[in-house]
Amino acid sequence: MFEAVIFDWDGTLANTKKIIVMAFQRALNEIDCKISNSFIERLIGIGSIETFREILKFKNVRFDKSLLEFLVRKKVQFSIELNGDITLFAGSRELLESLEGRVKMGLASMNNRDFIDFMLRKFDLSNIFDSVITANEIINAKPHPEIFQKCAKQLYVIPEKCVVFEDSVFGIQAAKQARMSCIAVLTGVYNTNEVKNKFPDIVVNSLEEKQKILNFIFHL
Repeated sequence: MFEAVIFDWDGTLANTKKIIVMAFQRALNEIDCKISNSFIERLIGIGSIETFREILKFKNVRFDKSLLEFLVRKKVQFSIELNGDITLFAGSRELLESLEGRVKMGLASMNNRDFIDFMLRKFDLSNIFDSVITANEIINAKPHPEIFQKCAKQLYVIPEKCVVFEDSVFGIQAAKQARMSCIAVLTGVYNTNEVKNKFPDIVVNSLEEKQKILNFIFHL
């Protein structure tokens, strides 16, 4: 049996894709930079600063650290302003409640601290996680394993006893590089083959497949 579960937020617990894309686009409008929605969607999971870096490089826009930080601040601001359209995926709250008190619980999101804290208050989830790590607390973005390693360390659980819930190929890679098991959820922007090619331990269509998930976690 596993001793800890670590969840991603965007695309795993919460349906944020539409808002993420809109927030990125509004931030980019501040510097008159145009990019397709699909380009942004395919980068969801690596964090705001890395996404802006990839966009600006692709568009041949000169940038420095201060411009990246400005864009991230704007993106967080717009994300919070647009929060009314964000919902939890079906099965998210029920699964969290089924796990609470049975294993340690962590949240490891490449989104920013202000946004994640806002979301946890909005959905009354602030007290359910024993550790919350965001992009603000790490140096290396997914697919680097740092975010999951740091979360496990705060949970006082060795990596081999942790299972990660992820929707993105970057997150699955990070979990496996951290020597953790991974449950891939097909609620993000990646199709089944893309997800399976990163070798998660099991794949579920959604968190509504609660019994399959619990069977894996508790070796039932």
